[in-house]
Amino acid sequence: MPAPGYRVRQDRPKKTDMTARPLDLSPAQTAEPASNPAHPPRKLAGVPLPEPIAFEAPFPNRKTIRGWLIPLGERSVARALTLFALDYAIFAAVLAGVVLAPQWWAKLGLGVLLGLVIARLFIIGHDACHQSLTDRRGLNKWLGRLTFLPSLTPYSLWEVGHNVVHHGYTNLKGFDFVWAPYSLEEFRALPRWRRVMERIYRNGFGAGLYYLIEIWWLKLFFPSKRQMATRRAIFMWDCTLVATFGAIWIGALAWLAVATDQSVLGLVGAGFVLPFLIWNLTVGFVLYVHHTHTSVAWYDTKPMWAKAQPFVSTTVHLRFRFGIGAALHHIMEHTAHHVDMSVPLYRLKRAQALLEHALPGRIIIENFSWRWYFRTARRCKLYDFKALCWTDFRGRQTSDNSPVPV
Repeated sequence: MPAPGYRVRQDRPKKTDMTARPLDLSPAQTAEPASNPAHPPRKLAGVPLPEPIAFEAPFPNRKTIRGWLIPLGERSVARALTLFALDYAIFAAVLAGVVLAPQWWAKLGLGVLLGLVIARLFIIGHDACHQSLTDRRGLNKWLGRLTFLPSLTPYSLWEVGHNVVHHGYTNLKGFDFVWAPYSLEEFRALPRWRRVMERIYRNGFGAGLYYLIEIWWLKLFFPSKRQMATRRAIFMWDCTLVATFGAIWIGALAWLAVATDQSVLGLVGAGFVLPFLIWNLTVGFVLYVHHTHTSVAWYDTKPMWAKAQPFVSTTVHLRFRFGIGAALHHIMEHTAHHVDMSVPLYRLKRAQALLEHALPGRIIIENFSWRWYFRTARRCKLYDFKALCWTDFRGRQTSDNSPVPV
């Protein structure tokens, strides 16, 4: 039972869309006029829509679900290069603004904006690393490396940690390390300083610090043999590449500060340190909300995990207003991305809509609000892998028990 003081929220469809519903298609979206007495094949932007599968029906296998998305896997070199050029032009323009802005508050504001632009560039690189940005493997590798530079992300190490580990074993404890929760026993066995850090990471404000330390510093930027037992020359080359880029970036800002009679520390802070911290905050937040939710389960045994259809059940579609989802290159249409990594970012919105039409009641959907976010952070501290529920740091249950996969 939930702990005293915690009220486990029941789904209220009228207020919050927690599950997918079949699309309400207008005649304009169907292949034939509505007046046709036959049953026209329904389509979403030209893509055939499968018949919705009842919640009580057996869950289709991944091959079947990915088959629905095949028409959305078409990639465009021209579109990819346009996105690459546009976002790098924005990056250069905002960085120039940081250098040229006369007021300190303008420099800080542009520094924050620059961090968000770094996130946009990273998302393009994330697609390239999945080989979903273009249909040319070599081009994807170069575009990925170039768009990863402002975030100081080594391409090959991200490819292993993200593509192989995270996507291959999403929410399987002992394999997927991204925001993996501790059990109560594991948490109590940690040294005191690490328990303090875990409390900071999961207080709702620590997402950026978590990514900066636990992911970037420990696992991506010249990782130790303890963190990355496999040693490959390409790992070292990619780490050296991003380190060199960072050094050139800092050096250029310092030179410009001297040339324009500005504070070196001030300009490096606004033009490099602040954007890098904002980037870490953004990616830490995004990774957290993608797979942390009171309705999302974690597993510590591979057989149970495999039965849970984890490519659908462990991922959240978080919906934003004000065009924020589009500004983040639709990375929040995350169920579709986990079902089929070959779908490019510029087709994810349609892919997500198709899945939510075909799998009503199976996909976790949440309308973002800060109230929801901090409530999730308050509840999702530790995980009980036997009861399949979230707990607080005392081990008190704070969510419903997830169903045991069969």
